[in-house]
Amino acid sequence: MVERRSAWSFIPHLVLLLGVLVIAFPVYVTFIASTQTSEMIVQQVPMSLAPGGHMLDTYRVALFGGETSYGSKVAPVGRMLWVSFVSAMVIALGKISISLLSAFAFVYFRFPLRSVFFWMVFITLMLPVEVRIGPTYEVVSSLGMLNTYAGLTVPLIASATATFLFRQFFLTVPDELVEAARMDGAGPMRFFKDVLVPLSTTSIAALFVIQFIYGWNQYLWPLLVTTEQGMYPIVMGINQMFTGGDAGNEWNVIMATAILAMIPPALVVLLMQKWFVKGLVDTEK
Repeated sequence: MVERRSAWSFIPHLVLLLGVLVIAFPVYVTFIASTQTSEMIVQQVPMSLAPGGHMLDTYRVALFGGETSYGSKVAPVGRMLWVSFVSAMVIALGKISISLLSAFAFVYFRFPLRSVFFWMVFITLMLPVEVRIGPTYEVVSSLGMLNTYAGLTVPLIASATATFLFRQFFLTVPDELVEAARMDGAGPMRFFKDVLVPLSTTSIAALFVIQFIYGWNQYLWPLLVTTEQGMYPIVMGINQMFTGGDAGNEWNVIMATAILAMIPPALVVLLMQKWFVKGLVDTEK
């Protein structure tokens, strides 16, 4: 059978191509700026869109720190990338672990006021970090967790959204699996580890991507709990580089830092794209 294509079938592809160009062009300009000097960026109007010859020097200064062409000192971005990576990993893995266990408890254990406790957890969706930031900061400060990885991550680990998603998935698991595990002598944690977690792989992967990017892009909370430069995440590091007007900023180093900040979350999305999409759209459990 010969498929007949409409004369207008190219329009969706054209729209997608235009969308890609709109998104990718700013990233391209950022990369080009990172290969030039600050003088070239400021003095050339409009800025040249051809790659410059200072890429290695710019990225070396951005990663390891040093003195720029303006004579100013730049803090090493490599340390900031590490802080952001550790924070994002702890937040993502912590959210998934706690949410899996809490959803398991809500679905498979019978205890008094179970529904009340679940709705208490669910209601916290109306209380984001920005709403409870004052009391949370007071607790973190009282526990001596300022300028620590624990202070950056622990208050952001709990997730009512992930708990709700895992609970809804566990409710679709056939009761026959529970009965078969019980007949085989598997206890609750054995059933959780050998049955529920493998069945939840795609959901875990999708949530990991979302929560990793959420942890990587944190700005407001690290701004409050970190006062030492060695504990700044990369998003804060970019903001700290803006020192004045256009002529006073090391734009090439700032752009190089922005490119470096894009790479880890982009790699996570690319490497886990298949699992991420499957976890969002797959309904065959």
